[in-house]
Amino acid sequence: MTPSASGLFRPSRHQWASIIPVELLALGGAFYMRYGVIQDTPTGLACDAGLATLLCQTRRTTIAIYQDGGFGALALAAAGVNLWRPRLPLLLLGMIAAAFGIVLYNVVLSGLAAALLILSLARAADAATQQ
Repeated sequence: MTPSASGLFRPSRHQWASIIPVELLALGGAFYMRYGVIQDTPTGLACDAGLATLLCQTRRTTIAIYQDGGFGALALAAAGVNLWRPRLPLLLLGMIAAAFGIVLYNVVLSGLAAALLILSLARAADAATQQ
């Protein structure tokens, strides 16, 4: 990652060109999980009746994660570390976890993580990044 002329942490255009599609896929996956799997009545009834498919296992796992605030906690942890030491993989992880958290009921922690991710773009790039 190359810092901008002002020395701030800024992904390049090519990096943004790979970040944006990945984030849109994560957002689409989160919407599918919420509206196509978790809140879909026939799928919920079949899974609650004991259907042992990969979709039902994914549904149970996703519900367990968001009930414990897992998506929001992961987004907040990644955003906090990214604010402290900005790196592209942490930015991407934080954005993906925040997208899942906002769509899947972990809004408070995920919203705070999104704010920290925005703040990390205004943070000065450290010396290791500038070389």
